[in-house]
Amino acid sequence: MSVTLDQARIISEATLAKARELGLKPISVVIMDPRTSLVACLSEEGVSQMRWRIAQGKANAAIKLGLGTRALMARAEQQAYFIQAMNGLADGEFVPVPGGVLIRDADGNLLGAIGISGDTSDNDEAAALAGIAAAGLVAETG
Repeated sequence: MSVTLDQARIISEATLAKARELGLKPISVVIMDPRTSLVACLSEEGVSQMRWRIAQGKANAAIKLGLGTRALMARAEQQAYFIQAMNGLADGEFVPVPGGVLIRDADGNLLGAIGISGDTSDNDEAAALAGIAAAGLVAETG
């Protein structure tokens, strides 16, 4: 099972709409499937060049370690060497701060992950949660 392109479009658009509603800085949104293949990537005008890569790093970390990046940040605070080692194995493509959220269906099946970057990590995550809910799917942050 995987997040569909239609679902990714709904999630992306709703995430951007929530970011605008909250008055966030410009954001990048990346949605990946369970194999970490890119399904959607959108960046607003004015977003800095690295934001889409940071968003991708958040989604990538969530999928590959099976945890939302809020939980990964907590683990990094407790076991910094472990997360550093995992990031090394992932060729430095993990960003273990909030804004990477697993996407599941109502039965708990993993469909993919979303990564958001552009504002504070907490605000990025809030926009991601709104996007997932708009698609009628379940978000997992921890």
